Amino acid sequence: MAFQRLVFAVSLSLCTFASDLARADYATHPLAQAFMDKMVKEHNFKRQEVAALLRAAEKKPAILEAIARPAEKSKPWFEYRKIFLGADRIEQGVTFWSENAAALREAEQRFGVPAKMIVAIIGVETRFGRQMGSHRVIDALSTLAFDYPPRAPFFTQELEAFLVLTRSQKQNPLSLMGSYAGAMGFGQFMPSSVQNFAVDFDDDGVEDIWQNKRDAIGSVANYFKGNGWQKGAAVVTPARALPGFDAQALNTKAKPTVSLADMRNKGFVPLHNTYPANLPVEALSYAAETGTDYWLGFTNFYVITRYNRSQMYALAAWQLGEAIEAARMAPKAKQ
Repeated sequence: MAFQRLVFAVSLSLCTFASDLARADYATHPLAQAFMDKMVKEHNFKRQEVAALLRAAEKKPAILEAIARPAEKSKPWFEYRKIFLGADRIEQGVTFWSENAAALREAEQRFGVPAKMIVAIIGVETRFGRQMGSHRVIDALSTLAFDYPPRAPFFTQELEAFLVLTRSQKQNPLSLMGSYAGAMGFGQFMPSSVQNFAVDFDDDGVEDIWQNKRDAIGSVANYFKGNGWQKGAAVVTPARALPGFDAQALNTKAKPTVSLADMRNKGFVPLHNTYPANLPVEALSYAAETGTDYWLGFTNFYVITRYNRSQMYALAAWQLGEAIEAARMAPKAKQ
């Protein structure tokens, strides 16, 4: 009842200063009827409760524009990489690691995911909590669920998960902020990822990825473990392409199944030949400022793409983690 009163109170207050033209009134959208039916039948929501939330949600054209032009699709690798590997972000990463060293060490021990990977993800996603998103999650998910047909089923499921999540955590669904895609918290988890992977890493009874850095660190680590991260295994290595290489083997985005030995026969070899020949790999190529860079990604590299499907994202995140680790280990310059 408290949740319902909160929803109606906030919805009523919003309606006093927002015109009907500013709203899509998603409660009357053709797809909303089935959505409300499901929330009532499967999650025991009151129909008027869900309708009030959908009426309060705003359609955001800027969100539709943003999802149509993600950076990994609009920029070549050498420009995309610079977005995430600037000196300021690396310095911020060193500070974040130092301030949260105990939690990172415990997460590494418990989940088998290296601290640099955890730090890098939080750095890429939110600059270590500095940029957690400027869109109301309810607006983002409603806009994409009802007005973005290419991925409407996915975002409808996320909207469902979001309402269930905010009710269980007693959070106001009209106030939580996130990315244009509805991702939230330090690690920018989608609502279903919060449900599946968020952990109460400080044992205070709440999985808080929004304010609690310890919970956020444990949750990112648990996400990787849950998606198959192999403790201590290789991630990605620079490679070179031999004359006559098989271009069809490049950037397949599939889980690695071709052994390193077979990939060599396809014309791709690691620059540092220190890996077992039977390890499965995928071959990658990206535009450098001059020429082309080649890489071989192992199973752990594929796991990073479970966080974000872009292979450029995965490569940039891994390189950021290595850069932060190197900066943290470097001797301090003499004053």
